[in-house]
Formats: sequence, structure tokens, C-alpha cells
Amino acid sequence: MASSTVPAASSAAPVKILTVGSALGSIRDLFVKIKAIDAKHGKFDCVLCVGDFFGPLKESEGNGTDETEQLLNGDIEGMDASHEQVPLKCYIMQGENPLPDSVIEKYTKTSGELCKDVFLLNKSGIMTTPHGLRIACLGGIYNPGIYTAAEAPPGFASPFFSTHTVERLLSNTLVKSSSKPQVKNQAYTSLTSILNSSSTSQLIDILITNDWPACITQHSSAPLPSPELSSLGAPPLDEVIRKVKPRYHFAALGGQPPQFWEREPFVWDDEAGRVSRFVSLGAFGAEATGGKKPRWFYAFSITPPSPTNPTPPRPTNATKNPFTELAPRVQKRTLEAFDEGENFIWGNIKQPGKRLRTDAPPGEEGKPPPGYKCRRCDSSEHFISSCPERQKPPEGYVCRICNTPGHLVRDCPTRHAVGDTGGRKPRPGYVCRACASEEHYIEDCPVANAGQRGGEREGGRGRGRKEIKEIRPDECWFCLSNPNLAKHLIVSIGTECYVTLPKGQVIPTQSAAGEDNSHISTVPGGGHVLIVPISHHPTYSTIPADIAPPILNETEKYKSSLRALYAAHNARAVFFEVGRLSTKGGHAHVQAVPVPTSLAGKVEQAFRSQGIDFDGTLEDCQGAGRSYFRVDLPDGKTLVHLIEEHAPFGVQFGRQVLADMLGIPDRVDWKACMLPQEEDKADVEAFKAAFASFDPSL
Repeated sequence: MASSTVPAASSAAPVKILTVGSALGSIRDLFVKIKAIDAKHGKFDCVLCVGDFFGPLKESEGNGTDETEQLLNGDIEGMDASHEQVPLKCYIMQGENPLPDSVIEKYTKTSGELCKDVFLLNKSGIMTTPHGLRIACLGGIYNPGIYTAAEAPPGFASPFFSTHTVERLLSNTLVKSSSKPQVKNQAYTSLTSILNSSSTSQLIDILITNDWPACITQHSSAPLPSPELSSLGAPPLDEVIRKVKPRYHFAALGGQPPQFWEREPFVWDDEAGRVSRFVSLGAFGAEATGGKKPRWFYAFSITPPSPTNPTPPRPTNATKNPFTELAPRVQKRTLEAFDEGENFIWGNIKQPGKRLRTDAPPGEEGKPPPGYKCRRCDSSEHFISSCPERQKPPEGYVCRICNTPGHLVRDCPTRHAVGDTGGRKPRPGYVCRACASEEHYIEDCPVANAGQRGGEREGGRGRGRKEIKEIRPDECWFCLSNPNLAKHLIVSIGTECYVTLPKGQVIPTQSAAGEDNSHISTVPGGGHVLIVPISHHPTYSTIPADIAPPILNETEKYKSSLRALYAAHNARAVFFEVGRLSTKGGHAHVQAVPVPTSLAGKVEQAFRSQGIDFDGTLEDCQGAGRSYFRVDLPDGKTLVHLIEEHAPFGVQFGRQVLADMLGIPDRVDWKACMLPQEEDKADVEAFKAAFASFDPSL
């Protein structure tokens, strides 16, 4: 995305921003209104479009409207004699519907720039504006079953967000983003910004989401547009807000249709009195309810953060912080309050403090108030919490147990099926890594549990076997949110990937190098590097199809650049990836190792002589079902070995083959090759200087 490089932060001049609600596909009309508002109240620096910009998909095609296609083609009709298409820079997000296929395709090709001055933010994205404002986005809607059940972060083709989406967002906030207004999941274009260490805080200036947080209405006396909004919201958003503490938070899904609601401000006492404000916007062009159209835009000014900025005064109408102040407990009634023979269990005394939904006539308690409509089925006879439609799976939902649509996980007929050892029956396609059985999980496997202390539990579960826990991003060796990440080894940061020297590279350097190391490598700093996607995925083959293209494209750009660098130093590139799918998962990465040009023709034979077959294809690796080893040879050929789940395969296989071929068998174990940090830093500086003219991120 093209943008001018403006030093981030710190002019004292406030930034003027216009925020608008869901456009619902009325793109041309929205731009006309924005232009009029800007002429009357501007000049605005940018527009944030919250909620559903494109609206529901067409049922027949799954694609956008004519206006969507015109926008993507740059053909939206001119709004004045100058035929200016978009009046201001507009940043849009995913709302409550899947995005049109054409939009997703354009996004992957252009890194988010749908047309001139219209940028699609990632579903869990962070960007830093040229003014130094940090803006975070969480698109999609919350569904409790899908939130925890999704095995990967849902892309734009899904209307939902998952625990992976939220983890990615929080991971992104830990890293300082570029001053350029990038819109990818992390705005990493400045290597200095990451090497200067992660951000000391996760604080965000502006947060835009589709959903409301669950406890935003607590301690507020501002009248709600719809009574059910007090009991709705996405609980995961509460934790996000506690960590990022946005100065402004804009949301879109304030009822059906969305209504405007502005909460009183609240203060974070642990952040020097930082003030937060929450605003939910109505939809653009929505019909009037109660004789009045909901307010759909909100203009405000915000000053970029600066150490010299004074502490803001506490607003006179500030309330208790709903995210830190728990609602007060209702005091217990005294014994004197009870009449003899009557109590909560047996009598007819109403429980104090229990919020009644309505003061209904006798016999109609629990029914909605007049005018209420369930936003799932439009019924006025029940609240959404008791709506029969909630028992139905959302459109496109597939049960993760039996891989069939039509029911939720909790209603799956095979949910309680028993395997051959008494535990749960595995999902189709699962193979126990210990004994290759398809009839039990590895935690129920008698082979895996053999010899465990304490014998076996009832049902075949080993008493001494630890519960297998998936690696979180803050535990992953390669995730930038991990505080233990060796940031001093990073040599390049792109939009989707970063490049780093490994700990203990296979090429001997510094104090580990011999007197003459030229027969192994003449690349400055050694040359052994890793290409790592910034977002957390177990392997390249498991990256969701709708977000994979930009990651794969940037990986290939780095490969081409490394080939050119190595060639300049009389070497050729060997790339290999161990795409191992394990219960704990991992983080995808490709290793790049330079080999002397004189040995380039021997690399293929070196791998084929190891006694494993290379008869797989890249198509075999797609999806989450197969583990694999891939090697890209110096001549451009790719070899793929499909790893059987029950067969052993060393994660250092590629390193071992190359170490033997280079005549340095003592370099197989990376732990034995680690150098002091000062020597690592010297290698990093040497490699960066050599790579600078080839680096695609610069």
C-alpha cells in the first residue's frame, strides 16, 4: 500500500477523524455523505468505517453488489466535476457477514488496498497512522461454540472470530508498528521498530470492533436503545479492552438494526488516569425507529500520544470502570426479613437484586417488554437467550467432531462415542501417533501410556500422563509476542514474514569458525537464516486459504532475495521445511542454508540417499491432514516427503543432511553450536549489511 513516510508521533496537533457506521453496501451514497460532512465540518484526516461496509452476500453468487465491483475496479461514479472517487482515506473492516470473494481476492493481491484511498483492515489488525496513532481492529462476530472450537483463525470468508483471532490481535499489540498506515495483521515495515524491542505496553489509541464487549453497560446510566443490549456482548472483548485500554472504542452491532449509544467515559487509574470512551454507531441509511433515524456518524479529535502530553483531566461525568470495578454484591437479607413459613425455596418471596426483564402482569413474568423483538427470529414472545433459533447452527457451521453440518458440537450424535480403549472416539482422519490406531486418541493409547507411573486410570488414561496442551503464541519460540524471543537475531521484517538468524546456525562463524571457512560459506554472518510467518500457524499448509496468498508471496520474495545474495558470494540456496503436525502444534518456518556452488549439484543425491521416499507433491500437503518434509533444491526442483503420523521423523533431518554434505557433522545439534550474544550480534550486523541491497522489505 502506498503511503508517505511521516515520522510517527509527535506533533501536538490533534488528528481529526470521522467514524461512520455500517454502510450495508450503499457505498456511493456513503461517499457522497462523507464528502458533504467533510465540507461542512472538516477537514478530516481520515474516515473509519465500522461494521458491515459491503452488507450481506448475494445468495446466488456469494459475491458483492455492482457497487462493490465498481469500487474494486475504481469505477464508482464521480461525485463532482472532478470525478473524485473517494473523498478521504477510508479504513474499512469486516462486520457481521462474510466478505465477497472479489474483495478477498483483491485484498490478497494488494495487501489491503481495495482502490485508491480505501483500505481493508485485517480481521485482527494493528496499524499506526502517519500521525502516530495506534488503531486496532477486530472484525467479525462472536459465537461461543465457534470461538473455542475453531482450529485456526477464521478468515474473511467466515463471519466469526475465534480465540486464535483474539490471540493474534493481542500478540500484534505487543510489537511496535510502523509509522506507515499499513493494514495487514501487523504493520511491520521498519526493522528498527522491532529490534528496538517490543512495545513496553499494549495500549491502543482507537479500537474498532463489530461486537460490543460484554460488560460495557455496567455502571452506566446512559439509556440503552434496546433493553436486550444490557445482556449481550462478547466476553473475550472484555479481556482485550483490559489489556489495550483504548482511548476510543467504536462498535457497530448495537441491536438489530444497529442503534447509536454513547457511554459515559471511564478512567484507568493504573495508567495515570487514561480515559476511555465507547460509542456504538447506527447503520448508514437505516430506517427511522420511533420517528427518529439512528445517528450513524461521529466526529472527534484525538491528540497523538507523547511523553510531553499532560495527564488528561478526569471527565466530570466519568463512571466506575466497568472492566476493573465488579458490580457490587447484593447484601444478604436478615432473618427478620423472612416471614415464617416463607423463604426463597418454598415461599413466594422474590429474590432481591435479581434483575427482572420486565414488570409484567401476573403470569407473564419473564416475557419481553412491549416493542421488544428477538434479533434472531423477530419474535416478541421471548428474549434472545431463550430463542429456539439459537439452538440451530449458524450458516456454514460444520461440526468439528463428525465434520458434518446441521448440528452444533454439543448436539453431535457421535460426541459421546467410545473408542476401542474406553476413551473418546477420535474424529475421522485421526491416527494415533503411538500405535497408528484410528480408534482412540493418543492420551488413551495403551502403547503411549505403557510404563507411566501410577498405572492406568479407568477408561485407559494413564494416571501419570500429563495433559497435552497446545502451544500459545506467548510460549512459541517464533511468535513475536513471546518475551523470550531472541529479537537480537532478527535481520528483516516484512509485512507478513520476518527473517532471523537461528540460534546455533549450521554454518560455523566467529569463534566456531576454522582458519579457512571458505569451503563451507563465504556469505557474511554465515548466511543460515529462517523465514518465519508473523502470524501463528503450525505449518505453511495449514494457513487458511483466504489469508495464505500474501504470506506465501512474501515468503517467495524472501527466497528470491536470498538466492541473489548467496549467488553474489559464490553460493547456492537450499530451503527446507519440516511441516510436522503434532498435538501441541508449532510455528511454520522455512530454513535457508547456503552451500558452495561447487556442491550445488550434489544436494539432491544427499537427500535421496537417506532412505526415505520423495514421491509426495505440494498438493498432498494442503489442509491439516498430512505432515511433510519439503526441500527446495538449488536447481529449482522441489522434493516432498509425506511423513506418516506413526513413523519417526527427526526435526533436524534437513540440518543433518546438509551438515554431512558440507563435512561438518559436529554442527547437527544446534544447541552445541550456540554462540555468545555478542558474537551473534556481530553475525547479524554482517548479514544485514550484505542483505541490505537485496532485502525486499527495504
